[in-house]
Amino acid sequence: MPAPGPILTVCTANICRSPMAAGLLQHALSAQPEPLRSLKIFSAGVAARTGEAVSENSVIALKKVGIDISGARSRPLTPQLVTQASLILCMTESHRAMIQLNFDPVPRHVYLFREFMPRAADKEIGDPYGGPLRVYEAARDEMVEAIPSLLAFLKTQFAAKPA
Repeated sequence: MPAPGPILTVCTANICRSPMAAGLLQHALSAQPEPLRSLKIFSAGVAARTGEAVSENSVIALKKVGIDISGARSRPLTPQLVTQASLILCMTESHRAMIQLNFDPVPRHVYLFREFMPRAADKEIGDPYGGPLRVYEAARDEMVEAIPSLLAFLKTQFAAKPA
């Protein structure tokens, strides 16, 4: 069986939320058994330019929880990335809508990062761009809160099948 394609986290400019989401999810997956541990996480933006540095406050917010995303660079969401992805995780419904409107065929497996949370929590992660560090930390914490439910969903999608 071929290895699953990467998981793609998507936001607007790929300099705040999606790099943080990718860093947090990759960190969480590194503690899981195979095949989850080997899943690759990439991030992109629906309106991103190529090669921009991640926002300083995103880097600081993740550094505070022991994750270094300082080397991440922005990239636009391309048909190739969408086609290769096993799963696409968006920050907002508008990101999901942009993907569904702009790619043909319409990709399946497009979800919100917080979609799998068990209670009626807000499913969208607001854009911290330009805000103070505490706004980035709040976005980070919303992502961290979603990780257990997201891991549970990923286990149903990528768990090793008995031989």
